Amino acid sequence: MTDTPRSRVIADAWRELGDGVRSLSNAAGLPLARTIKLVLDPLVIRPAQRPHLGHALLTYEQAAELRLRITAAADDLVATGGWFALMKKRRRERGITAGSPQDLYFQKAFELARTEGLARDDAQAVVDAALDDVHDSGRVTAADLREYLTTPAVADRVRQQIDDAWEGAMTGDEGETVSAAVVDALASGRGFDEFDDAVSALRGSASGAALRSAGEARAAGLSDLDVPNRPEVGATASKSALPAPFDRSLLERLFQQVSGLDISGTTGLSELVASEAHRSAQPWQLADEPGRVVMASALAATAGAGAAAVRLDERWRREAFVRHALRTPGAADPRAGAREAMIRRLWARLQGRELRQVPVDATEAWDLIDGATRSVILDRRDAAKAQMGRAA
Repeated sequence: MTDTPRSRVIADAWRELGDGVRSLSNAAGLPLARTIKLVLDPLVIRPAQRPHLGHALLTYEQAAELRLRITAAADDLVATGGWFALMKKRRRERGITAGSPQDLYFQKAFELARTEGLARDDAQAVVDAALDDVHDSGRVTAADLREYLTTPAVADRVRQQIDDAWEGAMTGDEGETVSAAVVDALASGRGFDEFDDAVSALRGSASGAALRSAGEARAAGLSDLDVPNRPEVGATASKSALPAPFDRSLLERLFQQVSGLDISGTTGLSELVASEAHRSAQPWQLADEPGRVVMASALAATAGAGAAAVRLDERWRREAFVRHALRTPGAADPRAGAREAMIRRLWARLQGRELRQVPVDATEAWDLIDGATRSVILDRRDAAKAQMGRAA
């Protein structure tokens, strides 16, 4: 009997869990990569104890055992999804912005599922205690980062690291870039081999090199300057007043993520800042080639007229507020500037994944592009609702 891919067994078992795990799933109803890494593997499947369930290909018996382990944990996983949703809701209410909710809360939500059972709306005290436990755990904070970077001797050293990185940055011909055909295939659920080929051929780096030309980074929405400058070290940062990605200081690039990175002390801060100084000088100002290929693919999608562009446009046209604006004479197109907003948001997400050391693979590429687009749409939908409310 033919062996079955582990990923397929997980996907099939996950679908059996139903809507109760929606907050742990992607748009296709499959478990998020972080769900697998932080919940399923370490807490449910436990391949460290059951190495036969960690193979990429599973025998019929192994596949059946893996499926049973996931479905047997259905109650815990549904409860985990409920607690995670409550933690995210309370996080917004408390104005917490530090770290990635998935990284910080997935395992805590599973812990609550095991100790408290199903999530309940009257459990605010439980959720607050869980948030306090996560965010008051001795991690380095944004305030620690600011204090570190504004120390004169540190600031001088970091400026030199930035200068060294930029003087040694990649130069030369742009080479062959990522084609629209690659992202069109990804949008159609294929194209994984083409994506990997683009990574191997450094086509993401080639696309990033093109951004060094005058006006290119600005046209992509990544800088407000004709040619981006090397970043400043930074002394202040505000989430509500962030510059375009390539115009951000090192402090502005790191302050929202640092408390979720599980680093401690000045040694950890020094390594983090040195890594970001190096990243700032790389193509797309990203360190890893798969992320660069995702960025190049997104740019190709927004500039083309193929399957990817059609799918992204369809997302917009499904929105009632967009259809209303398009049929209203004189109304502004709510999609204006959306391309640049999506590119900026995608860059921030990829930079965040690099900081958290979460790799990107071909199977996630389109989800990342589509997810950044959906995020922009949701923001603009909320803005349109607020505007209609004011006008009423």
